[in-house]
Amino acid sequence: MSIQKMIAAHPDVAGNVNEPLASAVRHAMFCAALCNSCADACSAETMDMRQCIRSCLDCADICAATASVGTRRTGSNIEVMRSMFETCIRTCNLCADECSQHDNDHCRLCTMMCRECAHDCQAALPTIH
Repeated sequence: MSIQKMIAAHPDVAGNVNEPLASAVRHAMFCAALCNSCADACSAETMDMRQCIRSCLDCADICAATASVGTRRTGSNIEVMRSMFETCIRTCNLCADECSQHDNDHCRLCTMMCRECAHDCQAALPTIH
């Protein structure tokens, strides 16, 4: 099952899926999961990872909320959608910057996922109208 298929099945969409938006929603969902996992892994590290944990948890929450708002197709709330995607871009970039300071696999993967999510959210912004 894909998020694109679910969005396409919505009566108000009638099969006309905004692919950049659907891709951004999918990456936001993945990013939320990876950030949660990275925060958990950071808590097992021996060094002080408090800031990284905070960045990852904040990013996970923002990504999850962005995905939820982005999948809603009934009615319209363009201003909120654009604001959420802009916030997601900023939060993902901040989390990626924090994680990139650490030399461990979980932070490297989180950095890559956050950058992908920010890229896809940026690509979706012009399509939100």
